[in-house]
Formats: sequence, structure tokens, C-alpha cells
Amino acid sequence: MALDQAAAPPRALADASRYDRLTISLHWLTALLVVALFAAAYVWNALPHGTPMRKSLQAIHISLGLLFTVAFIVRLVWRSSGGRRLAPAEAGITSVLSKGMHWLLYGLLIAQMVLGFLLRWAQGEPFSFFGLFSVPSLLAPDKPLSKTYEWLHNDAAWIIIVLAAGHALAALAHHYFLRDSVLKRMLPHG
Repeated sequence: MALDQAAAPPRALADASRYDRLTISLHWLTALLVVALFAAAYVWNALPHGTPMRKSLQAIHISLGLLFTVAFIVRLVWRSSGGRRLAPAEAGITSVLSKGMHWLLYGLLIAQMVLGFLLRWAQGEPFSFFGLFSVPSLLAPDKPLSKTYEWLHNDAAWIIIVLAAGHALAALAHHYFLRDSVLKRMLPHG
């Protein structure tokens, strides 16, 4: 054990094995928003077109999508500016798989956000954040192209949900079968 670790209080050593509070908060906010966005879209697709509930769920989905975009950008800025520092817990193939999964999820989430904006602009429909402000359109409406964006946005959502479920199952496997600290690193400090 290094001298600085020997002199550190037990709480400081425990905290060194966890992510910082902002990283943890942004991770769980991202997860919550992904599930909420998917659930809203899943439910409204089961409702008849033009119903008030369907329109309400679509408006909530759009607003949460805008919130997700802001949270994800903050997460990327935080990650690239020095946040999220933690000694790696894995080595070898586990580390490669973990990093690959994270980059794949990040890439898909970025693609999903871009597709969401393109879809809404191509539809030519209102694009507002909980009725507080509207997002200006950068593209002319294009109904045929909106169908392509809608298809891609839907398929990307399913891929994200499947990968996120795999990510969660891997964390649980680390906790219950491998009995390591991978899951604990992302839990709120207690």
C-alpha cells in the first residue's frame, strides 16, 4: 500500500473507488430519461392516431428528448474535461468489452438525438420544451424523408434499449457473481 493511501482515512479510500457525484447523477439521469423516452413512445404507438393521450405522450417525449440532449451534452463535456476520473477496475478483455459497450451506447445515443431532431424538423410539426419555448426548424418539412427518419429513430431506440439492458445485466453479474465493485462505483455515495 502506498504511503498516501496508508495515511488516507477509510472514507477517502472508499470514495476513490467510486465515481464522483456529478458523474453518478448524470449516469442515472441518462438511464431514467432513456427508459422514459422509450416508454412514452411505446405506449403512444399503441394508441389511436389523433387522441389527446397520444398527442400528450408525444409532447412529453419531445420535451424529455430535449432535456436528454442537454443532459447528455453536459455528460460529454464533464467526461472530456476531467470529470469521471477513476482507476480502472477491470483489465484485459473485460476492459475492452466495457469500453466498447460504452462507446457503442454513446454513439447510438448521439445518433438517436440527431435523428430525433431531423425527424421533428422533417415532419414540420411544433417542437417545444414543455410549452415554454420552441426549437426553430433548420430544415424544410419533408414528409417522405420524415418516414425514413422515423424508421431509423425507432430501430435505434430498440437497439439502445437492448444494449442498455445488457449493460445493466453485466453490472448485476459483476455484483452478484463476480462480487467486485463495478456496480458499487456507480451507486450514490452512502
